[in-house]
Amino acid sequence: MTVLTDCSHHPASLQAPAKNILRIPRYRGKLIAFVGSDGSGKTTLTSRLSIELAQDRPTTYVYLGLGSGDLGRRIGQLPVIGHMLEKKLSKKAKTTRTQGEKIPGLLTALVVYAFSLKRYFNHLKMQNALRAGLTVVTDRYPQAEIAGTCDGPGLSAAQPGNFFVAWLRKSEASLYQRMAEHHPDLIIHLDVSPQVAHQRKPDHDLELLQTKSEIMKQLRFGGARMVSIDASAPFQTVWTQVVHEIQPFFASHFSHVETGYTVQSS
Repeated sequence: MTVLTDCSHHPASLQAPAKNILRIPRYRGKLIAFVGSDGSGKTTLTSRLSIELAQDRPTTYVYLGLGSGDLGRRIGQLPVIGHMLEKKLSKKAKTTRTQGEKIPGLLTALVVYAFSLKRYFNHLKMQNALRAGLTVVTDRYPQAEIAGTCDGPGLSAAQPGNFFVAWLRKSEASLYQRMAEHHPDLIIHLDVSPQVAHQRKPDHDLELLQTKSEIMKQLRFGGARMVSIDASAPFQTVWTQVVHEIQPFFASHFSHVETGYTVQSS
């Protein structure tokens, strides 16, 4: 039986009617989370793994990123004002993420908080899926250790300018703490060099990729079980290592490692 839910960020071919969930046995499912900087291959690997596991068990994919970066790039493609608007928004976002700076206004704080709320609600959906017995594969996972980047709190780096922004900051930090307390069964850190990541994502800033790469290596996700894989390697090599790491959780499925599967890293 194949059951996939909450696949708004996933290929349409993976979607299945929600009513099938009624037939899922009542035991907690396994949670496998993929983390890493942009260009590490998270989207490609979570897609492949979801398809594989869905062949013989109820499986769902959950995107736990913000989606704000892609939104900014889409804004930049708008005619006439797109580039100027994207540059202005990027400057405000960078200020908000910088230690010692001041959050640039209530509107910016509300936008950041709204994105964090969206992530929190997706995290609640993930928990419901686990309680229903589904295996869950996530692209990204929130952390409460380092603010302003790498899926950490967006309002906890810079200083609030007024009482209400301070309240938003405190409330958002609480949301991230709650999410971070829920540990995946396994976190797979896709460790990619900034240079390789930039080759795969040439529209991303190399300096920012370097910063994220260093920060990712510092994260411990509250002591959750985590393994690091060299994601600069060719896809099939990375996939083989992923299968090796998750095999203890799904031994009945991965009795061998498939070959010949080629896909562009993303």
